[in-house]
Amino acid sequence: MIEPGLLADATAAVMGDRHDTYGDPESNLGRIAQLWGAWIGKDLSAHDAAVMLALVKISRAAHTHHRDNYVDCIGYLALAERLGRPWT
Repeated sequence: MIEPGLLADATAAVMGDRHDTYGDPESNLGRIAQLWGAWIGKDLSAHDAAVMLALVKISRAAHTHHRDNYVDCIGYLALAERLGRPWT
């Protein structure tokens, strides 16, 4: 069974703590995408950055279990879904 608090914690992190600390997720992910894109010489989107950050968390989870990796990964994937919609 999925721990009910896991999804709530991911939502709270994305819309609360991290939003307060880093600003609007779309803007923050857009800045990350610009920096990463410049580094690798390709255009990246905020959606790309969200997916790639989720992959970072998946890689970390493969090494060791820390709940925050799962919370953050769920949050990044939720943001990626929102950013990937054609109307966003």
